[in-house]
Amino acid sequence: MEITAIYPGTFDPVTRGHIDVATRAAKMFDKVVLAVAESPGKKPYFDLQERSELARQVLSHCPNIEITSFHGLMVNCADKVGASVIVRGLRAVSDFDYEVQLANLNRQLNPDVETVFVAAASQYTFVSSSMVREISALGGDVSPFVDPLVEKALNK
Repeated sequence: MEITAIYPGTFDPVTRGHIDVATRAAKMFDKVVLAVAESPGKKPYFDLQERSELARQVLSHCPNIEITSFHGLMVNCADKVGASVIVRGLRAVSDFDYEVQLANLNRQLNPDVETVFVAAASQYTFVSSSMVREISALGGDVSPFVDPLVEKALNK
């Protein structure tokens, strides 16, 4: 039986931490669908197409990772792509409380989909997309936190 996992997020921009979680998930599951959320309420820096394309480019080395985008409920996207697992990355204890609430909510919405938490690698526990955007906006060096393609896009 093939197991498909969905790794949802805004990915604005995709960071080395996201890449780490996605590639590790790709070792655990037959297929991983990185699902880029529209998230208009977050007022993303990159539009949905740009975020999806950046993710596609930086994860092109993983043949069992696919990129899609979605709006609306993530569990509906999970159904659409045939995912039975939701992958969520945890950076710190502060993430855990929110992520458990989200996992329980998703279980109520679709009891056939389980959530799996992947602890971020230690070198990425402090990295967030919002911090990367702020460092970039202030002229700082984001190269330790993002792929060179993402750095180039941020510098445009």
